[in-house]
Amino acid sequence: MLKDSEPVSVIIPAYDEEASVYETVRTVRIVLEEAGIRHEILVVDDGSGDNTRNLARKAGATVIRHRKNRGYGAALKTGIGLAKNDIIAIIDADGTYPARYLPEIIEKMKEADMVVGARTGANVNVPLVRKPAKWFLTRLASYLTAESIPDLNSGLRAFRREVALQYFGILPDKFSFTTTITVAMLCDEFDVAFIPIEYHKRTGKSKIVPRDFFSFTTMVLRLSMLFNPLKVFIPLAFACLIIGLGKGVLDIVVALERVHGWFPAALFSRAVISNTSLIFLLAGLQILLIGMVADGIIRKLGGRAQGKLRGYVIDTVEGERGRSEEEATDS
Repeated sequence: MLKDSEPVSVIIPAYDEEASVYETVRTVRIVLEEAGIRHEILVVDDGSGDNTRNLARKAGATVIRHRKNRGYGAALKTGIGLAKNDIIAIIDADGTYPARYLPEIIEKMKEADMVVGARTGANVNVPLVRKPAKWFLTRLASYLTAESIPDLNSGLRAFRREVALQYFGILPDKFSFTTTITVAMLCDEFDVAFIPIEYHKRTGKSKIVPRDFFSFTTMVLRLSMLFNPLKVFIPLAFACLIIGLGKGVLDIVVALERVHGWFPAALFSRAVISNTSLIFLLAGLQILLIGMVADGIIRKLGGRAQGKLRGYVIDTVEGERGRSEEEATDS
């Protein structure tokens, strides 16, 4: 039993997960009860067309229903906005993340701002086709944040509600929610801890498609613009400047060889530096200046905009109709 642990709100986003949502909710409830952790379980039914909502409620969860499918991130933001407790834990409804790690993750929250279940345990079933993209994105995010990230987008984690709310303006509605909050909190120097977990083969069909890789990459680069633009602009600027300088030196050597001698006067009597060299030199200078301006703006403004909650209906455990979107208070 975890003594003196704060109550936790467990948010489970679900979209057409009738094959696994009942068992997921049931297991989460049993694990937390056995650990003595006070909790609420919120299943956000993201416009499912199957029996997900009824099964989740039958298993003992409060169901928050989106009238239409809005995305994984939107479901999480709705749950966070309506959660009663300061500590938020999230877990997928597809049976991939073992709920038995929740007590350890919640206990670790006593010394961290966010705790992530990193899929680095003994039994990890990540599809082979996703591993190269996952490796690339993780390395890119590690470079941008200057932190070692064992798992960038794990869907099993815990964090404080007040911390997540400040990022609502940049947290996306789709699958890159977890990636975004990881990069954002590391860039803002929050204490993010990782613990190894196992990862099971999912029940049902995955909602992630190959083209999402490009969306994830774009999103990570966009985050660098919001938090640490010089990490992107300085390497690009210096690459252009080095190429321009190298090509310029080559232009001078070729020009001098054409006059059969090393006569400096030849440099002032004819065109020596090529347009290519000038383009790279000017591009490098412009990129560097833009990066410095962007960094100054970010440091001056600071803070994150908060988003709004909309378009949901709450079904309680007892099956009573809860607040509609017109009655609920925006966070």
